[in-house]
Amino acid sequence: MSMKHALALAAALCCPLLANAHDYAAGELHIEHPWSREMPPVAPTAAAYFIVHNQGAQADRLLGADTPVAAKAELHEHIHQNGLMKMQQVQVVEVPGKGQARFAPMGYHVMLFGLQRQFKDGERFPLTLHFERAGDVQVEVAVEKDAPAAEHH
Repeated sequence: MSMKHALALAAALCCPLLANAHDYAAGELHIEHPWSREMPPVAPTAAAYFIVHNQGAQADRLLGADTPVAAKAELHEHIHQNGLMKMQQVQVVEVPGKGQARFAPMGYHVMLFGLQRQFKDGERFPLTLHFERAGDVQVEVAVEKDAPAAEHH
C-alpha cells in the first residue's frame, strides 16, 4: 500500500470520529460535549450538561443561556443543605483562568422550562451560552438515553 493510500485510509477511518466530535471553542474557552438525558414525553423540564474549560489566564463567567426549544433556560446547581439535596437558581457560574466549570448531574446544570417537546435519544437541539468575556457561544446539545461514561466518575 502506498503512503498516499495509507493516508487516505487513515483519514477515512478518522472521519466517523470527527463526525461524532462534540466540542466547541470561543476564544480561550472550550465547551466539551453538551448533552441532555432523554426524558419521558410528559416531563415538563429537562437539563443540559457540559464542561467549560478555560485555557486562558483570565477568568470568565457564564451569565445565562437560552434555546428556541424552551420558554426559559436558567443556570442551576444542586447543593446539600441541612442533610437534603436542593436545587437552586444561580445568576452566574465562574470559569476560573486555567480551570474549568463542570455542568453535570447533581451539580451545575442548565434547567430548561416550558419545552415545546421532549427530545429523544440521538436528537440534538441548539443552546446558546452567554459568557461575560467570550460572548455568545451556540452549541448543539446531544440527547442521550444514559449519561456519558465520563460523567459516571
